[in-house]
Amino acid sequence: MGAMIRAMRWRFDPLSLAWAVALFLVLLLLATVGARWGWLRSFFGDVLAVVWVYFVFKTAIGARVLPLALAALGVGLAVELGQYLAATWHLHISNRALRIVLGSTADWWDVLAYTIGFAAVLAIEGLRGAAVFRAARPRASAP
Repeated sequence: MGAMIRAMRWRFDPLSLAWAVALFLVLLLLATVGARWGWLRSFFGDVLAVVWVYFVFKTAIGARVLPLALAALGVGLAVELGQYLAATWHLHISNRALRIVLGSTADWWDVLAYTIGFAAVLAIEGLRGAAVFRAARPRASAP
């Protein structure tokens, strides 16, 4: 794992930024307009959230697909752990917007959705021709 972390480099990828912005807009639509869409909002939103976090990371970090995808999955799992601990310790997020973004109840279906999002990232990158274990080539940025 240490070698994977050492292989990471700072960079800027405009295509990944475009994907991150597009996914953010879809997530925003799901959170607002899709509030009454039930499972589509919650489950599909969690799947997309992991994909979105991956593209946010990929915008600024040149690394292999697998470590970035695992980091995105880790973010989702950390949010779920936070929800579980908040419920266990009877904590309440008073900010409504933050409560919508982070969620308020831990659920194993969310963990499944995050895992599907992780698999989707690997599939997307596989379809784009990037090998899962090949290092990304950082692009030189203009000063």
